[in-house]
Amino acid sequence: MTLVPEPAGGPVRFAEARLLALALAHELAAVGVDVLAVRDVQGRFTLIVDDRNRQVPPALENLEEIYGPRVARDLGPYAADRPLMRASGLFSAGVLLDSERAVADPERPAGRVRVLDNTVVGEDWAHVSTPAAEADGTRTHRTALYGFKGGVGRSTATAVLARHLADKGHIVLVVDLDLESPGVGPIVAAGAELPPHGIIDQLVEAAIGNDEGLEHVVRSAYMPRGGRGELWLAPARGQGTPGIPYAYVDKLNRVYADVPGAGFSDRLEQAVRACEDAVVRNGDSGRRPDIVLLDSRAGIHDIAAVTISRLCDLALLFGTDNAQTWQGYGDLFAAWLSSGQAPAIREKLRMVASMVPDSPQDAYLRSFREHAWECFSLLYDDDVPASGTNELDPDLFSPSLEDESAPHHPVPILFEPGLVGLDAVTVPGWQDRAFVQAAYQDFLPTATLLITADPQSSKGP
Repeated sequence: MTLVPEPAGGPVRFAEARLLALALAHELAAVGVDVLAVRDVQGRFTLIVDDRNRQVPPALENLEEIYGPRVARDLGPYAADRPLMRASGLFSAGVLLDSERAVADPERPAGRVRVLDNTVVGEDWAHVSTPAAEADGTRTHRTALYGFKGGVGRSTATAVLARHLADKGHIVLVVDLDLESPGVGPIVAAGAELPPHGIIDQLVEAAIGNDEGLEHVVRSAYMPRGGRGELWLAPARGQGTPGIPYAYVDKLNRVYADVPGAGFSDRLEQAVRACEDAVVRNGDSGRRPDIVLLDSRAGIHDIAAVTISRLCDLALLFGTDNAQTWQGYGDLFAAWLSSGQAPAIREKLRMVASMVPDSPQDAYLRSFREHAWECFSLLYDDDVPASGTNELDPDLFSPSLEDESAPHHPVPILFEPGLVGLDAVTVPGWQDRAFVQAAYQDFLPTATLLITADPQSSKGP
């Protein structure tokens, strides 16, 4: 449990304000009321006591006069203009108190305090779901490939994995969602001419209802072994129309805007669906892709938030064993914990140890696994006996350090010098070279099993 800091005499800062506000909220709740801690976009708190269906206990009869000044004093600049309110004094209290975004305080989930956090961007990290099956009962397996930092080989791994899955007979669609730094498109296209349009055009044109007839998906020139598989690409950027400036930056400046009736997350999901529908229209089989690989934007970014939290049923998290990796993922996992999303997100994650050195390989992977386990412990349940008994709750999700099926257990991609400077766009058959096969020998079969398993299933390696 996070400790509330003792007042240090200095100014209250952003992170400290949350701890202080929730401590006050739990103090109120201990007297016998439900409390909602509402944080605005600037980080300021209002504590709302829910008295809609019952009167507050006598001890809190004068709570505004007693607790209001205290909230203002303790939180300083992070107290809202009205830091303490009763639900009965609000015009439409239900909008806040019944909001789906209000979650239990993750530090004390069994208590009577909930938190409603309002932000300008990044809220999609706090809304986790898994895509549903299609109307006919079939399921498209959507996998996000994400790295907190760039330069970890994510796009090359996406291309290698896409070819491997197509060779296995799957209909594979790769969607380049790294709009700020597109890269996977030409590698996957394998010499095929890119379409006139890309994901960027789908987002811009659909915002004004002008997306009909867009050509934003192309079949790769790579011919999968066995003849049954198909490999398709939806690039971030199309090749454009001759004689007309593509204006990529101007389009990029507009893609994140909400439009009436649809926020950015809805529009990105619709864009990916439009790409899948294009495969149905243009493919030989008339079938939907059964596997979609989403090459995500790096960093804590809205595209990554939507891709991992909402669009995929599996997220492969790339990283190297260094302080930047674990600090970044630690911040991200802490955000999922504080928003109450740990149970929903943790089982759709899996770490990928990229660029693993050949020597000492075992020691490196052991260190990576230990650091990953420390990081994931934020999302795992506390392995303690249930109250009043010495028995562990069988429903707890608390994998051990050695659990090879756990999210923290790394899937390795070995570092091979030959990969440095490899021109995967123009070199034919590059994926069959010995050093490429050596680098991905563990990653490909393990990722294939994870991707084709039922979402959040225990089946797999």
